[in-house]
Amino acid sequence: MRIIDTVPYFIRNYDPSINFLRSYYSNYPEIFNEYFTYHCKNTEDRHIESLKKYPHYIESIKEVHQNILPILQEIKEEYFKLYQISFPIDVNLIVGGFGSNAYTHRQFIPNITFSLEQLSPIKNHLRVIVAHEFGHAAQNIISEEVRIDWTKIHWNSPLTWLNQEGAATHFSRRTVVNLNPSIYFSYNDDGDEWLEFSIRNKKEIKRAFQENYINLDDVIVFKKWFSINGLNRFGYSRLGYFVGDMFFQHQIEKYGELNAVTAWKEKDFEDNVKQWLFQN
Repeated sequence: MRIIDTVPYFIRNYDPSINFLRSYYSNYPEIFNEYFTYHCKNTEDRHIESLKKYPHYIESIKEVHQNILPILQEIKEEYFKLYQISFPIDVNLIVGGFGSNAYTHRQFIPNITFSLEQLSPIKNHLRVIVAHEFGHAAQNIISEEVRIDWTKIHWNSPLTWLNQEGAATHFSRRTVVNLNPSIYFSYNDDGDEWLEFSIRNKKEIKRAFQENYINLDDVIVFKKWFSINGLNRFGYSRLGYFVGDMFFQHQIEKYGELNAVTAWKEKDFEDNVKQWLFQN
């Protein structure tokens, strides 16, 4: 694992100007090309709004930066202890434009980026979101070991997203144990209402996802169910993570943990997801 830490550059050179941001982005072109292509608008208005916000976040960014560096090593070691896997990846630490908080890159064995202005500085919150993103990479690494054919994966399918988010949530619980259950979904202390609603209405939520899967374009399904900025019919964002967790726990009960992790290599995998999704 190689850590590419862009945050000292940001803090050392910071001034509230567009020219500063452009110099920061141009210093790390590959990282920010991925970020602005998929995770944040790259517009003058967006950058101006970010510059207004940074003074209120700079101390939090520094605290997140201080706390996350040892946590990256801690979580890496926990994955090795539990699953005997290493991470031959780049982990990027950036200050973004208040877009995504963390994400894996679009690679078979994916690099990971954490956007520090969007993260809680509380250590257990950081442990969970680091473990979640490492969980995405872990699923791919373990699947690579059993010779999955990546060309057969439908990356833009909601069925695949359910599997991926369910696996990453499961891995985060395994590697960071005994926390408030909502933290594994919210990565902060504000998720109790969300989780209580989800548990109380799990049948209705699953049915609504099923209907949207049938009737809506995949891009709209992503926004309504997986994006932090999209609301579905229940008035909550990211309920697809809860549906994914339900699905993945069903997979573990049926196949065992490691077989559930690698089940997406099977040719009938999507049929199995649909069978679960359309069960009452």
